Amino acid sequence: MPIKRPHLVNREIYHIVIRTIEGFKLFIDNKDYFRMIHDLFEFNDQNPVSSNYRHISVNSNMPRSVLGILNRRKKRELLVEILAFCLMPNHVHLLVRQIQDGGISKFMRKIGAGYGNYYNKKYKRNGHLFQGRFRVVHVKNDKQLMTVFVYIHTNPVAIIVPNWKEKGINNVEKAIQFLENYRWSSYLDYLQKQNFPSLTSRGFLTEVMGGIENCRKFVEDWLCFKKELADFDKIAIE
Repeated sequence: MPIKRPHLVNREIYHIVIRTIEGFKLFIDNKDYFRMIHDLFEFNDQNPVSSNYRHISVNSNMPRSVLGILNRRKKRELLVEILAFCLMPNHVHLLVRQIQDGGISKFMRKIGAGYGNYYNKKYKRNGHLFQGRFRVVHVKNDKQLMTVFVYIHTNPVAIIVPNWKEKGINNVEKAIQFLENYRWSSYLDYLQKQNFPSLTSRGFLTEVMGGIENCRKFVEDWLCFKKELADFDKIAIE
């Protein structure tokens, strides 16, 4: 069944999910995660991009301030404002506000082509890496926005507790610690633990959430099931 796609309007906010075809693992090692971080930053530009990724030494010990290197390039003309993100083994969540006409579509094409070419070359494969159309949901109000914030940033819990939303979590403290050490999302930056601060714009969403401590509280409350989860997926991704 074709994905129903909302009309993409400037200044509106959207939750985007991109997945690999046939369940391919999107990130095999840390270099792949860093590459996607790089691409999310570098390809968010109306202008053609000449990638300077080759000038960065990418390894598992790369400092979290790596994007500071990219900040010294010429000023970008942003396509979207990235409010939040999360990289998962076979998919990516993005929360973005469109800035330019067609900005989301152009940004996603760049990501698909840029990371797809990198991946195919590295792992000696051919063909498309991502599913044909990315999933996009229009975020219409603050309640939905806050739910999406939690949904995106709690997604990594599934790595250590599969099906946690259905079964619950036996060790909530372990899940909380895991999230606060999971560097492939914007959650650490929202907690002011500098990770990839140049990648996201956090002021607006921090205000909607009611401040930094409320960002943490909402996430932890969901993990503890202090809030009703029945409409969790529906609000966030449908």
